[in-house]
Amino acid sequence: MKRIQHITTYCLLALLSSTNVFAQLYSSADLDKNYDMILKNPSVQIESTEAINMLYNYKFAEADAEFRWLKYRYPKHPMPHFLMGLAEWWKIVPNTDNEEHDRAFLAQMDSTITLAEKLYDNEKNKVEPAFFLAAAYAFKGRLYAERESWTKAAFAGRKSLKYFEVCKGNGDLSPELLFGDGLYNYYAEWVPKEYPLLKPILALFPKGNKKLGQQQLEKVGNNAFYTRVEARYFLLQIYSMENEYGKAYELAKYMWQTYPNNPYFERYFCRTAFVTGRAAEAEKAAENILTKIDQYMPGYEGVSGRNAAYVLAYYNMQYHRNYELAAKYYQRAIDFSVQTKSLNAGYYVSSLLGLGKIAEMKKNYDEALRYYKLADDKADKKSSQDKEAKKAIENLKKMKREERRRR
Repeated sequence: MKRIQHITTYCLLALLSSTNVFAQLYSSADLDKNYDMILKNPSVQIESTEAINMLYNYKFAEADAEFRWLKYRYPKHPMPHFLMGLAEWWKIVPNTDNEEHDRAFLAQMDSTITLAEKLYDNEKNKVEPAFFLAAAYAFKGRLYAERESWTKAAFAGRKSLKYFEVCKGNGDLSPELLFGDGLYNYYAEWVPKEYPLLKPILALFPKGNKKLGQQQLEKVGNNAFYTRVEARYFLLQIYSMENEYGKAYELAKYMWQTYPNNPYFERYFCRTAFVTGRAAEAEKAAENILTKIDQYMPGYEGVSGRNAAYVLAYYNMQYHRNYELAAKYYQRAIDFSVQTKSLNAGYYVSSLLGLGKIAEMKKNYDEALRYYKLADDKADKKSSQDKEAKKAIENLKKMKREERRRR
């Protein structure tokens, strides 16, 4: 159910976070007079590139130094606070159940809103502060939805919509604004088909178009500057949902190569390499992820760990026939699942089944039965894992009965 709620949130709220890192490294006082908004100023993009790369590559300390300098130089502008809030958001991304960064994230977005409202009230050009207001409220809405605070999420979404409408119609910003349109078009059609119970909610909104939405996001991913990474973040999920694993693999590989210390992109690269049968790349990525977890690198934790450990367990079990090493990695996948409180996840159940098979091969039938029963208890009913666990239990019980007869 939580996954449904998150998808709905992205459909109705995340589409509005199209400003991403919109106004960076600039101040109203220093604007080139040829531009009425910093969003249109090409020098802003040149100056901001390094800071953006540091943020997405999880070099938060270095990025924070840049953002704090900006805050010192431009204390009345919402941009530095928005960037610091965006950094806190990407600390949440690898494991959205972790609430450690919530307070800092919300504080920065609230500061962004306060300063942007002052600009909105006092300046003739409302578009630029509206960008910041739409983005800040949208990001707040995304977090509130993750925390299942639906009233707060709905309020933030309505406020974001209000300012997003102010931004619409500005042709010079079309590559960035297309991000919101693309997200909405895709999810507004996808969600009702996948989850009919949500149809009454989405009936209040315009109809979507999945194919058009995906095309729009691809255009943003190729042509936009500020929203490019966010568009690709969602495209990775969309390609997987649409079973376009080849596209997902190519995009994940590119994003991981561009930001090699981003745990989300590296996890997706590992997963898509695994799904598309690229064993050598998947194994190497899994090993890298576990090494980075052991080194306490920022953002590398149990969610990525259970994925990586399972990949290594699977290859050692199925291809290398190294059952001792496979058991080690299956157990580590289980430990990561316990750590992240995801005992109903597929990695946890599959790892229990794997340990059961290894115990059965060693003729440790009681131990194997224990693993199979745990898997049966946690697997979704009528799923392939549930059927496999039940069949394994039945076969073991039959084997034990036959052994008793022979005695």
